[in-house]
Amino acid sequence: MSEIIPVPAPATPEAALVQIGDVVFSKSWVVTPIGARPIQGTQLFVTDLSRTESKIPTWAIVLAVVLAFFFLLGLLFLLARENRTVGYLLVTVQNGDLVYATQIPAPNPFVAQDINGRVTYARQLIAAA
Repeated sequence: MSEIIPVPAPATPEAALVQIGDVVFSKSWVVTPIGARPIQGTQLFVTDLSRTESKIPTWAIVLAVVLAFFFLLGLLFLLARENRTVGYLLVTVQNGDLVYATQIPAPNPFVAQDINGRVTYARQLIAAA
């Protein structure tokens, strides 16, 4: 069984350039809650486990039932829709023996775009190292 050799953290802290969840990237280091590694050779994986659900809101059902007795136009309330995004994005960082995954909640569809942009920037930092 191989022994895990700890990699020392940088002597002088570098400025954080991008943060993805609780993973921080600087010019030459990636820092996770379980350890720090040089950025060279780091791999990033993103899995989008969010989805957008569409449903008829409760208020529309109540109004449709109440107004259906008086006017058939009350059934038009059933056309109302409410969109809701649920789930999370899973970002995995891998460098040698360091494997760390973080879950980032996605309360709206724009979070996925933001995280993908951050991952693209982090990949550019890795390529430049």
